[in-house]
Amino acid sequence: MLSFEEDFGAAAAPQAAQRLAMHPTPGAFQGSVPAARGTDAAAERRVSADDKRIINGQTDVNQLVPFKYEWAWKKYLDACANHWMPQEIQMSRDIALWKDPNGLTDDERRLIKRNLGFFVTADSLAANNIVLGTYRHITAPECRQYLLRQAFEEAIHTHAYQYIVESLGLDEGEVFNAYHEVASIRDKDEFLIPFIDTLTNPEFRTGTPEADQKLLKSLIVFACIMEGLFFYVGFVQILALGRQNKMTGAAEQYQYILRDESMHCNFGIDLINTVKAENPHLWTPQFREEIRQLMNTAVELEYRYAEDTMPRGVLGLNAPMFKEYLRYISNRRCQQIGLEPLFPGANNPFPWMSEMIDLKKERNFFEARVIEYQTGGALSWE
Repeated sequence: MLSFEEDFGAAAAPQAAQRLAMHPTPGAFQGSVPAARGTDAAAERRVSADDKRIINGQTDVNQLVPFKYEWAWKKYLDACANHWMPQEIQMSRDIALWKDPNGLTDDERRLIKRNLGFFVTADSLAANNIVLGTYRHITAPECRQYLLRQAFEEAIHTHAYQYIVESLGLDEGEVFNAYHEVASIRDKDEFLIPFIDTLTNPEFRTGTPEADQKLLKSLIVFACIMEGLFFYVGFVQILALGRQNKMTGAAEQYQYILRDESMHCNFGIDLINTVKAENPHLWTPQFREEIRQLMNTAVELEYRYAEDTMPRGVLGLNAPMFKEYLRYISNRRCQQIGLEPLFPGANNPFPWMSEMIDLKKERNFFEARVIEYQTGGALSWE
C-alpha cells in the first residue's frame, strides 16, 4: 500500500524499446537513410502537427514543435512565470505563535497538524503518479513539457510542507506517518492508490479501448478529484487562519500552492477533454456513470476528513459548511468534463476562495522587495 518500490530502471528498457517502435525517430533510431533517397526520405519523416495525438500517437515524442496543443505550451509558460520557493516565505511569526501556549486553540492546532499530515504525502503521490505513470502514456510532447514542470511543482509543495513542519518543530514521525495512522487521511490515499497502480504498472499499455478508458479514468481521478477536490478542505482551513492573521507564513505558502494546483487541475481538465475529443468511443454511458460514482465517493471521503479535522466549530467554520462546498466543487468538476452535476443547486459558501486563486500581488519576501510576483513575464521592483 502506498508503495512505489518497483524497479523502474529495470522496466525502462522494454518500455524504451516499445516507445521507439511506437514513435519512430530519424536516423539514429531507424538506421541511416539510403543515399538514393536522400533528403526526400528525411522530409517524409518530419512531424506534422495534424498527426499528433494525446495518447497512442505515432509521431516523434522528442520533437516539441510544430505545436498542436498550444494550450499546453501556454500553461507551461504560465507555470514557469509563477515560480516560487518555500524558503522565500518568512516563518518567524508562525513560529512565535505556535510556541505561545495561548497563541492557538487546541482545535486550531489539531487542524494544522491534520492538514500537514495529509499534504506532506499527497504531493509525493501526485509526483510519483506523473513521473512513473502519466508521463509514459502521454504522446504529445507539449503536454509532456507541462507534466515535467508539474512534477517539479509537486516537489516544491512537498518541500513547503516539510519546511512548515521543520519551522514549527513538529513531531516529524507523527506528521509524516499520518497517512498510515489517521483514518480520514488513510481512506483518501487508499481511494487513490488503485489509479496510481494502474498507470505505474510497467506492464500497462494503452492502445485498446479498455486500457485507454483506464488511463482516462486515472486522469480524471487525479485532475478532478485529487487536485480538484481532495485538497480544498485543507486550503480553506489554512487560508481561513491567514485571513484572521494567524499562521500567515504557512497561509502564504498554501496560497502559492493553491494557485499551482488550480493550474494543475485546469491542465488536467484540458487534457481529459482533448482525449475525449480524439477518442469519443471511450466516453460511453457506462463510463460516465462510473466517473459520477467515483466523484460521489470522493465527496463523502473529503467530508469525513472535514469532520475529523474540525470536530467542533473553529475559525468561523464548521464541517456542515464543507458539505455544501464539496458538493459545489464536485458539480463544477463534473461540468468541466461534460457530466451532469451530482448535486443541483449547491452553492459556494466561501466566495473569497476565488480571490485566493487569482493571485497577483504578493508580500515582500525577497531582500530586493519584489512587490509584484511574476505575472506575464515581468517583475516590478520597489
